[in-house]
Amino acid sequence: MVEKLLTVKNRAGIHARPAAIIAQTANKFECEVMLARDDTTVNAKSIMGVITMAAGYNTVLTLRTEGTDEKEAADAIEALFNSKFEEE
Repeated sequence: MVEKLLTVKNRAGIHARPAAIIAQTANKFECEVMLARDDTTVNAKSIMGVITMAAGYNTVLTLRTEGTDEKEAADAIEALFNSKFEEE
């Protein structure tokens, strides 16, 4: 299992467009991809699940990947957060 702390760096937070990008990216991998905040954990392959995280600017989320391509999946999702979902 790979676990990373990710900070939402884009000012608008995770709204529909970033949620769709996260889900599309997560779905490219075989492994399980989960995002957690406080007591809530969602499947990152679900757009609606990601939106329900209500992650605004500077929110810290925990990314967990588990499976055959877990490292690649974690790195790809982390890169999205670091690029601010190419919104700024």
